[in-house]
Amino acid sequence: MNTSTKSSTATERAELVVVGGGTAGAFAAATAADAGLDVVLLERKSKAEAGQIACGDAIKGKTSFPNVIDLEYLKEESFTNQNIQRALFRNPLEAQELEVTFDSNGTVLDRKRFGEVLLEEAERAGATIEYNTVVSDVLQEGSQITGVRGKQADEPITYTADVTIDAAGTLSILQDKADFTGTTFDTNVQYSQFCSAYREVIEVPEPVEWDDAIVFKPTEELGYLWYFPRSPTEINVGLGFQMTEPPMNLVDVLNRELRSQSIFDGAVVKNKLGAALPTRRPYDSAVAPGYIAVGDAAGHVNPSTGGGITGAASAGYWAAEQAIDAISDGDVGEDAFWEYNHRVMTDFGKRFAAIDLYNIWATGYDVETLAELVASFPGQQLADAISGSGTPSMGLWLKLKTLISTVGHWAELRELYRVRKLAHELSAQYETYPTDRSAFEEWQTERDSIMDDFYSVCEAESKY
Repeated sequence: MNTSTKSSTATERAELVVVGGGTAGAFAAATAADAGLDVVLLERKSKAEAGQIACGDAIKGKTSFPNVIDLEYLKEESFTNQNIQRALFRNPLEAQELEVTFDSNGTVLDRKRFGEVLLEEAERAGATIEYNTVVSDVLQEGSQITGVRGKQADEPITYTADVTIDAAGTLSILQDKADFTGTTFDTNVQYSQFCSAYREVIEVPEPVEWDDAIVFKPTEELGYLWYFPRSPTEINVGLGFQMTEPPMNLVDVLNRELRSQSIFDGAVVKNKLGAALPTRRPYDSAVAPGYIAVGDAAGHVNPSTGGGITGAASAGYWAAEQAIDAISDGDVGEDAFWEYNHRVMTDFGKRFAAIDLYNIWATGYDVETLAELVASFPGQQLADAISGSGTPSMGLWLKLKTLISTVGHWAELRELYRVRKLAHELSAQYETYPTDRSAFEEWQTERDSIMDDFYSVCEAESKY
């Protein structure tokens, strides 16, 4: 039962404060409240607007969420297309598509309804949700975060807590305000490690032929356009670009793209929204005394596709589990949260870190070179090389065909082969992420040595 109550001093107390009502924040709040903690979730949007987040709304492959909410209810309410069987990669230089089939069906969501259900479930579990609450600062005693302050419906408000979970999204203001001196929390974060994105949900007059696919197309600014069908006639279409590249007018580029295709003639825009997303590896450490960062606030996003829903759900759940134990034990120091770091890094963290190498490698080339390479390389083998999954080997005939078709790009192929080997090596290094902080610096040194090897084989500038 939640015991948090308002007082005339506008200073509130809870065992756990969660800042941000997105996927990670909602799962964290639901998990902790279900375990009996006194939980307050602070959401800057109104209740009517909450759940509305700019993203592609797609989940590739089998969906797996922590079982702390009513998952069947979540699917019934928000999973609008559960028949995504493949990905299509459109080459801007040629009238061709690279097709990669999935081992299991993916899903496209109604993201607003998805977010609303998560908040409903967090409240049902016992969390108090305070809407219209904009957090602007942290409370800190020494190295320990002890709460947050901000405004609630334009009135000053302070929340003190044993643990604060930062689910405030990309480039979280909490991290700007906190002093992480003497902690392991990753402060090697710059805007250039992120991307700017914009998306529209549109209704088209006639069903599209690719309602069983998520569709990608590269842009000149080292980003990509996406078309994710919520239904045969309702499409989430958007684009993003890396902030290392020149600024891009996202709305104009998207409008030109839509006008160039007759299937979008007469389309009606139902919703539009923009956002910033991490396109970097997960934070080396996302914990400090009294504080855990989750989801976008900790770089828990696939740096190639921007996908982060399932990772955010897991991170919120794991963070809450560590907070529950720490509060129960009366110790909310950094060591008490370390297992959270370990779980992230040895789960999706290792994969995202490896994928990040391909993002960095691509910055050394223009989009025309990359598109020519994609056009000449066998589709499934290229997908395997980037994902690190599947069977990367080729038969002799396929090897000969590839050598012929890639004339002029053998140097890039050699680089890509070496990058793939280093990506596997990096993933293996993340598997050895230390189980306690005593070996953390040694782990970082060994990881950075792999990164030095990577930069020695490609033209890209250092990202970190």
